[in-house]
Amino acid sequence: MEIERKWMVTGWPEGLPMTEEFTMRQGYISVRPTVRIREEAKTGGDTAWILCFKSAGGLAREEIERPIDQALFEELEHKIIGRPLIEKVRRTYRLPDGCMLEVNHVDAGQPGAFWYAEIEYPTIPAANQWDPAAAGLADYLSEEVTGQPGQSMGAYWERTRG
Repeated sequence: MEIERKWMVTGWPEGLPMTEEFTMRQGYISVRPTVRIREEAKTGGDTAWILCFKSAGGLAREEIERPIDQALFEELEHKIIGRPLIEKVRRTYRLPDGCMLEVNHVDAGQPGAFWYAEIEYPTIPAANQWDPAAAGLADYLSEEVTGQPGQSMGAYWERTRG
């Protein structure tokens, strides 16, 4: 079960310790249900290839992720004919309460480029109780879009690659 909240943001947050950075490419085999492939290259580290299944939902939804090899990733990438993969840079920041804030810059330099942030939680009550102001992020995390139609990466895929 994935439990996360999502916000539209502008730029990287200031004053938070960054714990890691990834350059990613991802594409969708299906949007309903979500079946996604992703290549994740950790800055200064290894590259992983992942196949992901996600159920419909907002705050909480089922998610299954499995590592795949590069050859299968490339084979599936070629099945997504004529559609360039979405490019993302993700930075993860540790918040004072121990939560991890993941900030993504999507399709930098492209007309539809945008930024979003997510935080995953262990339980639904923890997600509902978490307050951006308590972490000093009230201004940065002011535009919450959790569960809003059209705000998923799958919806972005449909708008820009469909």
